[in-house]
Amino acid sequence: MKARVIWVEERTFVGESGSGHKVVLGTAHGPEGRTPGPSPMELVLIGTGGCSAYDVVHILEKGREAVEDCVVELDADRAETEPRVFTRIRMHFIVKGRALSRDKVKRAIDLSIEKYCSATAMMAKTATVTHDFEVVDTAER
Repeated sequence: MKARVIWVEERTFVGESGSGHKVVLGTAHGPEGRTPGPSPMELVLIGTGGCSAYDVVHILEKGREAVEDCVVELDADRAETEPRVFTRIRMHFIVKGRALSRDKVKRAIDLSIEKYCSATAMMAKTATVTHDFEVVDTAER
């Protein structure tokens, strides 16, 4: 896997993945305190949620569950001193579909967090990672 980050100006950078996708990132700078995009640590947190959500959807689809949506809400704390690593990450999954098995959703999330998601495994080296979930049955609407 390859990537590169190019400095644009002040605290603004453009990250480019090896597959050619680009994202603007940076932190607030100057008197206006403008933020050009997510900070690098926000991207790490987003990547952790994305990695796990991908796993959950994949596992449920392989199990022939009628999954229609998966949202992961993340809440995290960082250390007060440098390096300001994540110390706590809470992941709340909202999984929607038609007549989804609550047990299968729980199993898919547990498998992602405990076995498949490499981002979560890395974050767990410095952070306490917890998770919970809710299932929304779209057949009832």
